[in-house]
Amino acid sequence: MSETLLWQIAFGVVITCWLLFIVVFFGRKRPPGAKEQKRVSTSFGAVALQGLGFAAAWNLRRPWFTPIFPAAMPVQVVMALIAIGLAALTVWLVSASVRTLGKQWTIVARVVEGHQLITSGPYRIVRHPIYCGMFMIMLATALVISHWLGLVIAVVLYTIGAVWRIAIEEKLLIETFGNQYLEYKRKVPAFIPWKLSTQ
Repeated sequence: MSETLLWQIAFGVVITCWLLFIVVFFGRKRPPGAKEQKRVSTSFGAVALQGLGFAAAWNLRRPWFTPIFPAAMPVQVVMALIAIGLAALTVWLVSASVRTLGKQWTIVARVVEGHQLITSGPYRIVRHPIYCGMFMIMLATALVISHWLGLVIAVVLYTIGAVWRIAIEEKLLIETFGNQYLEYKRKVPAFIPWKLSTQ
């Protein structure tokens, strides 16, 4: 297999996963909604930083269908497989998260009547699995098209934006669930599934 063909395949799979991600995230028919009791407006600045992270991954590009840094073919194959794996995992993670939330799923952080703290499914691994999925598909995108500097800038900007959004949204969750949420927060990482992640 040639280097060009390898990265063409990886790019094709990542783009396909992007399309599936969009369908899952925006196209899924939502169950009947419950009456809203309280919502929090997410900071435009936090959303903008996350968006700038994606913009860096998409726009700070290297030559098409080349590796992110010069490497032997086996190393390139591993990098391409990591990109494909991250993109595919994103589709599963976001789909499972939306399904687990059910009628509580919404783009805006809010509390509805009978709201329950969800700690099952992907929420056993991270508190904000959709942000985790968005991070993974951004990494996958960067691995297949970005200059290495684009990858670095994307990770920094997205992470700052995600941490900011999480802080805003978790204030509402702590107000709603109190010690129950604080205990959950103590045990489960924010959006990167290991204990050194943002708490």
